[in-house]
Amino acid sequence: MTAQNQTAVAENKAVAKFENISEQVLNKIEKFQADGTMTLPANYSVENHMKSAWLILQSTKDRDGRPALQVCTKESIANSLLDMVLQGLSVSKNQGYFIVYGNRLEFQRSYFGTVALAKRTGGIKKEPVANVIYEGDDFVYSIDPNTAGIKIIKHEQKIENIDNTKIKAAYALVTLADGTTQVTIMSMQQIRAAWSQGATKGNSPAHKNFAEEMAKKTVIGRACKMIINSSDDAWLYDGKADEMDIDVATKQRDTAVASSKAVVDTQEAEYEDVTEVHTAPTAPTAPAQTPNTDDEPGY
Repeated sequence: MTAQNQTAVAENKAVAKFENISEQVLNKIEKFQADGTMTLPANYSVENHMKSAWLILQSTKDRDGRPALQVCTKESIANSLLDMVLQGLSVSKNQGYFIVYGNRLEFQRSYFGTVALAKRTGGIKKEPVANVIYEGDDFVYSIDPNTAGIKIIKHEQKIENIDNTKIKAAYALVTLADGTTQVTIMSMQQIRAAWSQGATKGNSPAHKNFAEEMAKKTVIGRACKMIINSSDDAWLYDGKADEMDIDVATKQRDTAVASSKAVVDTQEAEYEDVTEVHTAPTAPTAPAQTPNTDDEPGY
């Protein structure tokens, strides 16, 4: 048997090992809903998004090119699927990613998922907008000492100032449900510090060639996360809501898991343990944010 055939056989075994895991997770979700330990976002098709997630999982690999289903534990795979469902997000829409950390699989919300959540939890009516501040720009802002709110007083920019090597800062403007605006400003030093938390440390082709767009995404991401983390739970019971804050999702999952000891029962399906697996280097622990891919910045 050729090396290529051996790899194919190993991957097929890995898929077969977990082929019923999505059904088990769905069964657990129904049980949690029935006993009141879990609240799902409205208008969210669990079955459809679970199926698409399962297809994507079959092609997900770790940093060494090994299939996630071959190296990750069953419990971590089940929990990552559950985290995706609890937030009402979809990997097929690039609202999140499945990332391998050693032998653990985690679902991490993307930039697009963060914006989607901010729209739902914070009631944002418009798409967040951002601008980059370059050296030579005439930029003035003020801070209200009573509210700590930021207001942009002036931003004038000349075409000759636009230079990706001379970015000083970026700011995002979010219009809230009540019509008020919220401004978030990040210096380029802060932006690069955020990028450094990602897998490519801010050195991907996108970060190098389109620094201004990546800076905008980073500051928008921070602005949206502030809205998500400061929101209450009222939107969970709004029929129009179909997204969920990751903190609430994690809390619900933990409660549900604690009540039943595990999301999936490893005794429900026997499977062959993968042997001689070299554990990939463990990535630094980080919040569930956008991984640093060529079109997604860390923040």
